[in-house]
Amino acid sequence: MKHFINLKDIPSADLKKIIIDAKNRKQKRKNYNTLEVDKDKPLKGKLLIQMFEKASLRTRLSFYLAIKQLGGGTITLRANELHLGKGGESLADTAKILSTYGDGFMLRTDSDKKIEEFSRYLKIPVINGLSPSSHPTQVLSDIFTVEEIKKKSISKLNICWIGDSNNVLNSLIAASVKFSFNLNIGCPKNYGPKKFVLDWVKKNKRKIHIFYDAKKAVKNADVIFSDKVISLNDKVNKNKKIKDFRNFQINSKLMSFAKKDTTFLHCLPRGEEVAADVFLGKNSEVWLQALNRVHVQKSILLYCFGKLR
Repeated sequence: MKHFINLKDIPSADLKKIIIDAKNRKQKRKNYNTLEVDKDKPLKGKLLIQMFEKASLRTRLSFYLAIKQLGGGTITLRANELHLGKGGESLADTAKILSTYGDGFMLRTDSDKKIEEFSRYLKIPVINGLSPSSHPTQVLSDIFTVEEIKKKSISKLNICWIGDSNNVLNSLIAASVKFSFNLNIGCPKNYGPKKFVLDWVKKNKRKIHIFYDAKKAVKNADVIFSDKVISLNDKVNKNKKIKDFRNFQINSKLMSFAKKDTTFLHCLPRGEEVAADVFLGKNSEVWLQALNRVHVQKSILLYCFGKLR
């Protein structure tokens, strides 16, 4: 049994094995319908319990399909229907019940502390479907997508992030260390990665490059990532933040400073951080990016269940 909470805590070799397994499984499903089960049915009889404290579309759907295609089943719980440490039942007791009924637990949460607590008390693997500081399943799937499109190891590519420093970027930074790829970050001053993130990169003898000029950040980029600048639960002065990011919109003018074949990726939902002609343009692979989450989530589940070969 292995948890999947933060990329920085998972060995590089294991992450690469997940990617390789996902590539093989996607190849084998070319002629399968959506709900057809993989021939080997590696998770037959297994139940994945999902719980969402935050809105979810892609994570919810991809994990549902992932466990189904592996031969297992899933049930989704609403956070407001559980005690979760309130109302007379401790989180430890909730974890005991989840461990009794299910074989794995996927949590999308608004609390890093909560997912860490669950990892201590659960007797089944816990998967981080998103937390305030990390979005590991998204970024591992993004690496899969990059390698599929570019047909080479991500370690040989120049990756660029344009936007706010959030949980997705934290996981992308962790991935840059684990997979040894060059990472440029373009953001306004005062919106860079947190010190503890940069300290971890330095501790691991790697370096990321931060630019306060978007044009410099995208130079020589093979792939440009972005995410919504104003998140749903952003507790900031939104008008000020939009103003601060006005020179960081990913539009055709900014794309002209990158390579001609630069790929644009966005984890969705989108906002004003990307112009429609880029998001829907020939260099955009956002729909493939979303679809690939199913394939990588399957291999993450196999890793957590001890079934990855």
